[in-house]
Amino acid sequence: MPRTVLSRRALNRALLQRQQLLDRGSGPATELIERLVGLQAQAPLAPYVALWSRLDGFDPDELSELLRSRRLVRSSLMRATIHLVTAEDCLSLWQLLHPVADRGLRGAFGKQLAGADVDAVVAYGTELLSQEPYTRSRLRAVLGERWPDWDATAMAYAVSYLTGTVHVTPRGLWGENGPAALQTIESWLGRSPVADRPIDSLVLRYLAAFGPASVADVQTWSGLTKLREVVDRLELRVYADDEGRELYDVPDGPLPDPETPAPVRFLPEYDNLLLSHADRRRVNPSGRTIPLPPGNGAAMGTLLIDGDYQADWRHHRGQESAREASLRITSHRALTTDEQEAIELEGARLLTLIGNEATPITFATD
Repeated sequence: MPRTVLSRRALNRALLQRQQLLDRGSGPATELIERLVGLQAQAPLAPYVALWSRLDGFDPDELSELLRSRRLVRSSLMRATIHLVTAEDCLSLWQLLHPVADRGLRGAFGKQLAGADVDAVVAYGTELLSQEPYTRSRLRAVLGERWPDWDATAMAYAVSYLTGTVHVTPRGLWGENGPAALQTIESWLGRSPVADRPIDSLVLRYLAAFGPASVADVQTWSGLTKLREVVDRLELRVYADDEGRELYDVPDGPLPDPETPAPVRFLPEYDNLLLSHADRRRVNPSGRTIPLPPGNGAAMGTLLIDGDYQADWRHHRGQESAREASLRITSHRALTTDEQEAIELEGARLLTLIGNEATPITFATD
């Protein structure tokens, strides 16, 4: 049967609404994090900017307290990358997504681990991480001493990939810092991961937060494969994009008017909005490479203008004095006066979170 065709702009507005980027929402941070199936969190402070852009009146101390109380954790899950998730999601998703970590390890370190007894390495590493947190460098040293003939770096990654772990606090707390240290999920949360959620549930949650989307999109976001059979057995709405590809959606997925205005939004490093589809043109029509900078986060990221990725931002704190600080906006095209004013207004709000509201905002075009 003929499918309803959704334009790129219609998909853009649907995604922005579901990501709470058309209008900031209200409510606890845990509710939004659960609804979005986590927030990307390789840069440990990035989720603070992600939540600030999505929640009205967001208080960074709320997120820090949720991490301290272990109601939220940072763990490697979707795509074998670090996400900030609820404790319940961490416990229920780890086993479901374990094949992604296994495949990632083999792809990255298969040659280095040839001949090694990976099961023995992981068992010993799990025992260590169940007792106390270990940085990867410390884990590397201990494993290398025990098995000097095998690649110590690869062994440390095998443990971190194949053992369900969390990144422990104080790393990731607002205004604090600490080493990137790992501990087992079971020892940190006091419960073992269990496979109590079917893959169907994960696909439905993805579509509710990122849809309408293709099978390839779901697979890109999760890192899982062979999801066509899962999508086919679900009761979903079916659309087509402007190139005829089938897109799937939950029955009650909102589709706002494509002409709905989209406000300027600052996104942090690695925001899932930009990384969770195989076809990312709905928010990145030019196909520009998404910058993936190192660092702790909350200092740089991307900027949505009329719903699309059209600029980058970077907060310079000033090495010598506060007078040298700036919020630097680098746009990918010439900005209109109205766009620049909107960016300045939203940027001034961002500075109340990450810096000093008196910090000057400067502009450049690449």
